[in-house]
Amino acid sequence: MACFPRTLRFWTALLLVTWLSGIHAAPALAGLAPSRPSGVTGITSVRDADMLSVRRALEHKVVAQKLKDYGVSPEQAEQRLASLSDAELHQLASATRGLPTGGDGAGALISILIIILLVIVILKLLNKDIIVR
Repeated sequence: MACFPRTLRFWTALLLVTWLSGIHAAPALAGLAPSRPSGVTGITSVRDADMLSVRRALEHKVVAQKLKDYGVSPEQAEQRLASLSDAELHQLASATRGLPTGGDGAGALISILIIILLVIVILKLLNKDIIVR
């Protein structure tokens, strides 16, 4: 402390206190900005939402393969969807909500394997023995 004069230490401390209190008291300049729609969505009614739900289900690999096995082309399925009544379409959309929406579970399997490997590495780093019986 002897290498810095007392007045330099005083003014540096005063400057830091003033600057930090100004930062602390300043209003937040970053915050939530109002969102703008990125585009016009095609969902304007319940029927459109149900139609979108059913189309997503028809794009699933298993459903598309089953339709192909039954001899139904995607164009025929689309024509049949267009001719459904609102109640039938809603019933079909409600039934498709139980279908899986993701892949085949490979991501979950990889995640579990990575966790197991991490546990083994941590135990080895702690010099613990791993015994599988």
